[in-house]
Amino acid sequence: MGHGHTHGPHHHGHHHGHDHEHGTAPLPAAFDTTVPDEALSPEQRSRRSLLRGAGLLGAGLAAGSVLSGPAAGSAAAATAAAPAATSGRRTNGFLWLAGDHHIHTQYSSDGKYRVVDQVRQGARHGMDWMVITDHGSATHAKIGVEKVNPDIKEARAAYEDTLVFQGLEWNIPAAEHGTVFVHPGANEVAVLKQFETDYDGSVKGASDATPANEALAVAGLSFLAEQVKRRKVKDALMLANHPARRGVDSPHEIRAWRDATPVENQIAVGFEGAPGHQAAGLPAPLGPGRARGIYDNNPSAASFPGYPLESYRTWGGFDWMTATVGGLWDSLLAEGKPWWITANSDSHQVYADTAVRGGPTSDFNLNGKHTDPVYGGKIDITEGDFWPGQYSRTHVGADGFTYAAVMDGIRAGRIWVDHGQLIGGLDVRVSGGSRWATLGGALHVKEGTSVTLTVDITPAGGANWAGFVPKVARVDVIQGDMTGPVADKDTFTAPTAKVVKSYDVDKATGTIRLTYQLGRVDRPLYVRLRGSDGNRSAVGAMGAAVDPAGPALDVVGDADPWRDLWFYTNPVWVLPS
Repeated sequence: MGHGHTHGPHHHGHHHGHDHEHGTAPLPAAFDTTVPDEALSPEQRSRRSLLRGAGLLGAGLAAGSVLSGPAAGSAAAATAAAPAATSGRRTNGFLWLAGDHHIHTQYSSDGKYRVVDQVRQGARHGMDWMVITDHGSATHAKIGVEKVNPDIKEARAAYEDTLVFQGLEWNIPAAEHGTVFVHPGANEVAVLKQFETDYDGSVKGASDATPANEALAVAGLSFLAEQVKRRKVKDALMLANHPARRGVDSPHEIRAWRDATPVENQIAVGFEGAPGHQAAGLPAPLGPGRARGIYDNNPSAASFPGYPLESYRTWGGFDWMTATVGGLWDSLLAEGKPWWITANSDSHQVYADTAVRGGPTSDFNLNGKHTDPVYGGKIDITEGDFWPGQYSRTHVGADGFTYAAVMDGIRAGRIWVDHGQLIGGLDVRVSGGSRWATLGGALHVKEGTSVTLTVDITPAGGANWAGFVPKVARVDVIQGDMTGPVADKDTFTAPTAKVVKSYDVDKATGTIRLTYQLGRVDRPLYVRLRGSDGNRSAVGAMGAAVDPAGPALDVVGDADPWRDLWFYTNPVWVLPS
């Protein structure tokens, strides 16, 4: 039986301390087709209806074995003989769980909602896992990080079918923001509190772009790795948020975060391929009339001078670092090291919501939180956010419904993202020489082996939250050579990366199967995928020979996010020897 490696080329071994938890938790009742509808709570019934409508519930749900034990970290071996896709959420042995790692509450100075409000909305909009990430600040470090924990525990109890992590939005010293979160446990508050107190750029007055502050960011990641090593927490992860928004995340800083900790216990594992605040692009007078992602900035003294002006805008709702074929993300992938993309809501204040902060007694600095929201008596169309899951989704291939399994899936790069529920499901397999690998993995074959990429797409199974059924119109295969570590850490181009094949899709029901022959592979390379509804496209920044029809630059003030939908996957490497 063949096997595939689920980690990137330099991943060896499995993160310790997780295996005992994998595959042991039962499926949430909404997913478990042996539980009859009448036995479900109203919330669970609503979730099941959502899954069924999207075509994500059926006989295939139980297909494939749940990986457990040491094999989970190094191979998807147990299911190599399984069909390439099933009708359920479990494909290639993994349970694909949708989530959001960037969510704010009343414990953020610019937030409003209770934890349970965000979790309730996330559950309603199909989120299986969520991370509460209130802003790092002196007030949050002193009060909020402890005070929010009971609210998170209450939300976990109230919404048992949703995994709710505690995290924070780290002010990365010398750089932008990042999500930091830990596995739940007795020390989750203590570790986050110490991390924020000692390593947050705002708390430490370390926001300026200096070598000392850059070193503090790396030290913070090392601190988190040490807490895992000492078993203070079972796991910790960091993902950089809205990386190109202000131009202050230089390429060498991103590489330093990635390389700060050993790859088998990597803490910084990726960045937002698409930022939140997507409703901000809705044109006036029925929307805020701003930029998608609130990417309406210009270079400052703190910005990396090599970034072009167009990097400060989104492209089809995606960050320039991800959207540019042959750009910064590809330059990281060409090194053959793990670096993944996600998408999320960055939900603070939701478009067309009626809630307002409660009353004049709200004293955030004194209480560490705003008072609970109340009805405001009007619909607010000036806000730029969606609820978690309402527009952006990060799909993680987990080997069970547990916190550890989600974190392992993220670290392994088994992730694809979409906007506006563009597609219902996605299964990617690169195969050759009786082996296969999926997203985030590496296929090891003998030099000259013929390699095939197989993609199975489940079309959207029903209307999205804007009330229409989206349809994928085009899928692109992007390929690049793995050229190894760069001499200049500020490199942000990858000259070999390009679109090698585009498929026009004209199918609204049934599985869409695409195959691409990579031929007899004689050098290390990677492939990744991108797809769109076909509404907006433009020649990519590197020219038509590299990207003839990529995402178009979003127009500030006129960028309706529902009219320009994309999905992206993380890469699969092919490593001949």
